[in-house]
This record gives sequence, C-alpha cells and structure tokens, in this order.
Amino acid sequence: MNTSSHAFISVLADNGIDRIFQVPGESYLGLLDAIADFPQIDLVTCRHEAGAGFMACADGRLTRRPGVVMVSRGPGATNASIAVHTAQQDAIPLILVIGQIPKKDLRREAFQEIDYHKMFGSIAKWVVEATDPSQLAEIAFKAVRIATSGTPGPVVIAVPEDVQQQAVPAVHYVARPNAPVTATAETIAQIESLLQRAERPLVIAGGAFDQPGGREALLAFAQAWQVPVAVSFRRHDVFPNSHPLFVGDLGLANPQRQIEQFASSDLILALGTRFDDVTSQNYSFPALPQPAQTFVHCYPDPHMVGLHFAPTIGLVCDPAPLVRALTPATPPAVPGVRRAWAASLRATQQEIAAWPQRREDDGVVFYEVVRSLAAQAPDNIHVCLDAGTFAAPVYRHFPFVHPQRLMAPLAGAMGYGTPAAIATQLRHPEARVVCMVGDGGFMMTGNEMIAAVERKLPILFIVSNNACYASIRIHQERSYDGRYPGTSLFNPDFTAIARGFGMRAETITDETGIDAAIARGLAAREPCFIEVKTSLQAVLPVKK
Repeated sequence: MNTSSHAFISVLADNGIDRIFQVPGESYLGLLDAIADFPQIDLVTCRHEAGAGFMACADGRLTRRPGVVMVSRGPGATNASIAVHTAQQDAIPLILVIGQIPKKDLRREAFQEIDYHKMFGSIAKWVVEATDPSQLAEIAFKAVRIATSGTPGPVVIAVPEDVQQQAVPAVHYVARPNAPVTATAETIAQIESLLQRAERPLVIAGGAFDQPGGREALLAFAQAWQVPVAVSFRRHDVFPNSHPLFVGDLGLANPQRQIEQFASSDLILALGTRFDDVTSQNYSFPALPQPAQTFVHCYPDPHMVGLHFAPTIGLVCDPAPLVRALTPATPPAVPGVRRAWAASLRATQQEIAAWPQRREDDGVVFYEVVRSLAAQAPDNIHVCLDAGTFAAPVYRHFPFVHPQRLMAPLAGAMGYGTPAAIATQLRHPEARVVCMVGDGGFMMTGNEMIAAVERKLPILFIVSNNACYASIRIHQERSYDGRYPGTSLFNPDFTAIARGFGMRAETITDETGIDAAIARGLAAREPCFIEVKTSLQAVLPVKK
C-alpha cells in the first residue's frame, strides 16, 4: 500500500535525497516504516538529535541538496534545534522532520506538544504542520524548493502521528531550479569599466562559490583582472590559499593593519557573500551604511543584497555566472599600480599566516599539531572543525587548496566537529577526513564517533585536551582578571573511551610524538583517535 509516508519519502527520493539521519521516536513510526521500502536511501541511526542534525547540516553543505534529519516530538525537536540555527547561520539547505502528537490533540498542551511555528518561526525559512495525509507529498516538494532557493536554509515539518499511515495516490514531484538570473549587458559593461579604472580593487568571495565550477570561475576572473581575493568568514576553501592573489580571510581576529589595508581599496566586489557581521568586522568594514569605496554586492537573494551596506551596484544573481561573464578571453590591461597593491596585501597575509616560533609551555601547543597536519595533508583532505580556540591555527595557518575542504560551523556551534566528520566521510568515502575538536565540544557529541566504528569509516579524530572551555576563559581573563568560575573541566580518559568504542587510540604529551602520530592516523584504513594534552597558557591573553 502506498501510504502518505511513502508519498512523503518518495518525493524526497525523487529529489536526490539518498541519506536520512535520525534518532527513532514513536511519533514518526509511519515515516520510519516507509523508509524500509526505499533501499536507495541510507538510514543513519544517531545517538543524539543534535548529532543527527549536525550530520544533516554537513551533508546538505556537501551536496547542496537538503540534508534531512528526522526526530521525535518535544525533547527530540528541542535537541535538534541547534541544527536549525546552524543551517540558518551557515546558509545550508536542511529539512527537519518532527513526529508530532495526534492532530486531534493539537493545541491542548498535550504530552510533549510544542507549537513549532512559534519555536522555529524566527530561524527557519518555512515551518509547516501537516493536518491531512494528502498534504505530505506536497509539503515535502515545497520543502525541497524552499530549502534550496535564494539563501539556502532550514525548513521544519511537523507530521502528526495519525496522518502518516493512510492510503494516498503515488506521486512523482521533482523540483526544477529557477532559470538563472544574470546581470544585463549594460551592467556587465559598467562593472568592467569599474574594474578597468580601479587601482586598488578587492574581491571578497563567499560561500556561494561552493558549487560545481564556482571556484574555477572565481580563479579565472581574479587572474584575468589581477584582482586580489579575500574570503568571507570561514570560507577558506573557495580560493586557493597558495595563489599570489589570495590575501586572507575576514574572520574573528584580523590584525588591524590588515583591515586598514583592505579599507584603503577603491573598489570592493562582495561576491557570493551575505556580508554578515563577522565578515564586515562588526559592520565596520566598509563604512556603514554607505561605503566610501565603490561597492558591488552580488548574492542570489534580494533580502541580502544591500541589507546593511548600500551598494553602488547590487546584483541578485548567482556569482559564478556573473564572474564568467566578466572574465574576458584576453586579459585586459589594468593599472600598473594594481600588481603592487595585490603584492602588498599578499605580503601582509603571508606574514599573518607564517608559522610562529616553537615555544615551551605547559603542554603541547596545538598549532604544532596543525603544522604537522598541514605538512602531511593529502590533496583530498577534508578538515572538519568544532568550535573553540584549538581551531584558530587552522583558520590562520592551514593553506587550503581545493579539493581540500574546510568543514566548520559559521554559527560557532560546539559539538559540530564529530558529526560533521561522520557525514563527510559517508558522502566522500574517497576523501581523507580529519576531525579536530576540543575537549568541551567532544564531550557534547563525541558519542557519534561510534558510527565510524560501525561503518568502518577511516576518520582521524584529534582531540585537544586543555581541561578548559578555553574560548570563554579568554573572555574571563580579559574582563575579570583572575576570576574564572565555571570554565575549568574535569575530563575522563579520552583514549580509554575511544578504545572502548573500538578504535585505535593514542595520547600525545609532547611535541616529539606529533609527526609520527599524524602519519599513522593519515595512513590508517580504520578510524583512529589521538588525544593531545595541550597547553592552556598558550591560548590565554598575555598578561601585561
């Protein structure tokens, strides 16, 4: 029998959904039962809804199709809410499916009932609650289209348990992307004129270039016009960091001299970026609301273009076709001072990215681990980061060159790293996946690494253990000198936990063992775990 649940899952399958992450619950047993009739869908059983949601976020980012996560009502939905927020902040297509109480009990404050319109209304692109079995296929179809259009983001679907089993006609709905919108010939000519005249142009490239051919188009454009490229917040892998035109990223800790150099530009092309608060250095670069520079902003969502900074030219379109249209067959003549400008920005970036001198401290300084990983990294490495101070050396020093990938949460959500690594290795079995996570973040969702053992995923897990919520300790040190309640951690034996999960594990206590441990982990064909006893003092502010 073709049930409403079969119709719902069929629409997902017809739109390329081949993997669903879930923590089972009695409120969506009809949907769970229907998945058994779709062998092309890989059902990944997780240990916590937050972990399942993070896996779906990572999968959605890698495929550019909606990552799908299914959870039970009430507690399951609240646990999964972190993924909805992450998808919204990171512009990731996500569909959260929640089993809901029976429709006859809705709005009666029944057991585990939540009004999901109220709960998710401010962070999801669409929240819908089915009330009739015939709606499920249409809802799934609309969810796919909304999650992937404009700024990609999360959709939340609540499905009451008593509308999941009824007979409905079989349907096949396939979402078609909208016809691409591009700039007019007149606008292209206007931007070309700006590029020809600019002496100090700067491209700020965002995540919308993370698409087939997007990185190549950006590189060809930058080379043709000899325009230096900075990447937006945590989008390091959209432009080769080794290229002379790569001039850094706009993140949480840019040196003032670098921002001053960027601000001395005479033309900014913000392409494929929402130009949020972090990228804009808390709305200080460029000037708010009217930039001093000529400002071109391109993003495929009318809400984002000019939201904060009034553009000289605003384009609501995909940046990849735009830069292709702007790339001439023959490199044009550009002002002679431009090469010197690009070289000065590159010199600053190289100075910032230079590895610091080795130092003695109260434990392993984690940048030495990152240094070793960068030196040994294969071309297909995918680095999955959690949130925390341990990640700062990766953002500052690791030279990403595609197909190397950076998988890091723009939302700054702790607990992302381990689930993201699982989803990344499942999606790209040929890649070398490395998960780097702090002791705080690991204890939030580290249990999901059991999936790596179960499915024999050769992920290298690296845990930085400094027995502290160090990011918060840093703020305490700056604002409440000598007073830091609540941020010290009493940790378990992490290597014993990993061995208990069934993987090979080792501990690094001094820098002499780093290179060999990283080499063993990268060479392994099974999941491996490295605990690094790291220095806390190395990440704390220097006391004057």
